[in-house]
Amino acid sequence: MNVRTRSLLTGGVTYVLLVAGAFIMVIPFLWMVATSFKVPADQYTFSLIPTRATLDNYRYLWSMLPFTQELFNSLQISVLITVGQVLTCAMGAFAFAAVKFRLREPLFVLLLITFMIPGQVTLIPNFIIFKWLHLIGTNIPLWLPAFWGGAFGTFLLRQFFLTIPRDLAESARMDGASLWDIFWSIYMPLARPALAALAVFTFMGAWNDLLHPLIYLPSDLQKTTITIGLSLFQMQYAGKWTVMMAGTLISVLPMIVIFFLAQRQFIEGIALTGVRR
Repeated sequence: MNVRTRSLLTGGVTYVLLVAGAFIMVIPFLWMVATSFKVPADQYTFSLIPTRATLDNYRYLWSMLPFTQELFNSLQISVLITVGQVLTCAMGAFAFAAVKFRLREPLFVLLLITFMIPGQVTLIPNFIIFKWLHLIGTNIPLWLPAFWGGAFGTFLLRQFFLTIPRDLAESARMDGASLWDIFWSIYMPLARPALAALAVFTFMGAWNDLLHPLIYLPSDLQKTTITIGLSLFQMQYAGKWTVMMAGTLISVLPMIVIFFLAQRQFIEGIALTGVRR
């Protein structure tokens, strides 16, 4: 077997495995979409094409939950968290990648060590602080910590910033540009793929978060998020899987739309953040 034949065979097997894996992963999603349009009597069937398609599940969902308000609450909190993380992590990453100062490397290592601290460990201290500030019952404790930066976002953007030639920053400094000008006019435009990747990761995590809204937000459905609303609906109306699949489909649509809008830059950012000059 020559090299060309072996290469074609390896490529063919790889594509077959990838197609099979994609098919296995997309089947549950297609079943969710199909079930959301089924009548309750057909909710346990495995057919991907409903025999009797209906929109009653969506109407029932909107009649039982303030779904529009919950979607708005989740969108508001997720956008604020995404903006806070992208902005502050970009600033921190720029400082660690392009600014020379004493103890830069030890401080960055110390930042990476925080990866080993589970979020549940800081949950109680944060709750005590926000309770002392009388912020429990509002959405401020959900998005305010995002403006304190984060180890993951700082590491991700720093790896990308290291690929930007330092000659650009040095030339700008010689022309009289400040650090803020260099950061905002040179590094941020060039880092759009990495910023898009961090934004998608952050938005998905904030949108799917169940623990923090459950702790900080009141039980009023008008003020809670979509994850809490669907969780309460599942507990109160167990067995209504057609309605649950309708709510789940609506809840994942924003993430699907955002991913496809930023797909090219997202993939490019993931590929480039692992490259260091």
